[in-house]
Amino acid sequence: MHSHEPQLPEARGPLSAAVLGHLRGTGPLPPPGGIAGSPVYGDDLQLALYVCYELHYRGFAGVPPELEWDPELLRTRAALEDRFLAALRADATVHQGAEEALAGLLVEPVDGAGVSHFLRDKGELWQIREYAAQRSLYHLKEADPHAWVLPRLRGRAKAAMAAVEFDEYGGGRAERLHARLFADLMTDLGLDTTYGRYLDAACAELLATVNLMSLFGLHRALRGALVGHFATVEITSSPGSRRLAEAMRRTGAGPAAEHFYDEHVEADAVHEQVVRHDVIGGLLEDEPHLEADIAFGVDATEFLEDRLGEALLAHWREGRSSLRTPLSPELAHVP
Repeated sequence: MHSHEPQLPEARGPLSAAVLGHLRGTGPLPPPGGIAGSPVYGDDLQLALYVCYELHYRGFAGVPPELEWDPELLRTRAALEDRFLAALRADATVHQGAEEALAGLLVEPVDGAGVSHFLRDKGELWQIREYAAQRSLYHLKEADPHAWVLPRLRGRAKAAMAAVEFDEYGGGRAERLHARLFADLMTDLGLDTTYGRYLDAACAELLATVNLMSLFGLHRALRGALVGHFATVEITSSPGSRRLAEAMRRTGAGPAAEHFYDEHVEADAVHEQVVRHDVIGGLLEDEPHLEADIAFGVDATEFLEDRLGEALLAHWREGRSSLRTPLSPELAHVP
């Protein structure tokens, strides 16, 4: 197998154990009743879904590539997705209109209390490292889930989306790929840059945020929701990245760590305008019936990001690690 394929993770319960067993050829997939009874935002279901989705990215070492389209596994994935999507529609839906959903993202709270505010004002280097380790599951594949929407767009929306994605992929220069820049950040922080290295360490709330992108990206029916997700990321990235760049400088994280967020302050301020006016505007011109889906994409993204932020801060404010398994001994924080 190729060296770029990550290792299979450790199971977190019967669902993920069954999916992993199927990939290893050692056991059956979970019965429908097991999926129905598992907490939808919990470790077991989210890891099972993450593993199913990862077959569409780089796969896993020792797992035959043909299993990406295994009918039995796809049926299991569909059952996991149905539970996840139904829960999000029930728990996260707030807006019906795209403009209304986006308007709330454009207003920066005076007394912000999120993760980027915490890390800027009082975060310690061990918390910066943990944040980077968790986020690596997203940032090392940063633009990939959104690229799936390109064949599903037309005209102005497609052209604008491709332009933004071109920037995410470094404008044609491998050393400027945003995923590469994040790997450089990780190097500054003494973290392992291997793709998928921190899957076992990441919390369920982080897995859910990555699963959301894959869910939206892999389904043409959810193309509006993916555009809403993308808009949320781009609109909130610039101010959040400015705070994280300040956190990197204050804690002495390193020049590559600072550069990653400085790059996003500038790039995403431009991307925000393009996404709002041309990607969303163009999509609604072509398919106005997708407006509620765009709003749902915004709401679901905010809902899961809020859950992740609350989980991280609950641990850090008590001086506890947010990771399920500690970083390497020389880097780990001991409460």
